[in-house]
Amino acid sequence: MVGEFVRGAGLLLRGIGMWSRSPRLFLLGLIPVAVTAALFLIGLVALLLFLPDLAAAVTWFAADWSETARGTTRVLAGVALLGVALLIGIVSFTAVTLTLGSPFYERISQHVERSVGELPPELPVGFWRSLGRSVTDSARLLAVTIPIGLCLFLIGFLPAVGQLVAPVLGALIGGWFLALELVSIPFERRGLRLADRRRALRRLRPASLGFGAAVFLCFLIPGGAILVMPAAVAGGTLLARRALSPPT
Repeated sequence: MVGEFVRGAGLLLRGIGMWSRSPRLFLLGLIPVAVTAALFLIGLVALLLFLPDLAAAVTWFAADWSETARGTTRVLAGVALLGVALLIGIVSFTAVTLTLGSPFYERISQHVERSVGELPPELPVGFWRSLGRSVTDSARLLAVTIPIGLCLFLIGFLPAVGQLVAPVLGALIGGWFLALELVSIPFERRGLRLADRRRALRRLRPASLGFGAAVFLCFLIPGGAILVMPAAVAGGTLLARRALSPPT
């Protein structure tokens, strides 16, 4: 399992390595992610500005506690809120970027598939129908992410353990959802939906978690999402081809 996890993370490195094969194509992939990043950056700044007030609001029960206990509780709440916001934000950021940049990332994914094998035949699905299916599947995925994020928020309140366990679980869970998002283009090209992605990636769970966690950690680095997104689409295409290949 550890070896598969590492190999899954290596798919992102392979995606980064593909920059050199078609740099102009991958540079096109920076356009939609830069636009989305600017929009989400505004939201992040607003969150940081109001974070103390939000932390105080969710810890209303500590209003009558001692100053030390109340301050510690609100700091923990602020950290937990920020972690949950990053988890939900990264997953939704990826979904929005893939939707806005669909033509760019479709070309990158096709390039990757041609470089490693045959490109599957195009299915007669119109653009608007394909877009609607993509948005619907992303909304379903996000609907699952939110309650899980709330559970991680509660775990973050556990003394000592919460501050260690919650970030690790967040990276793994966020990585799983990112993997499901980043394989969407090659799956949709074959007429497959979110349920098909889940079934296929379950067969490669350690590799999927390794790939997704690597992308998740890169997205946490300032500016990392912009630079890594095209390579993540390439790595997701490689993961999708492996997941869709017959078991050996």
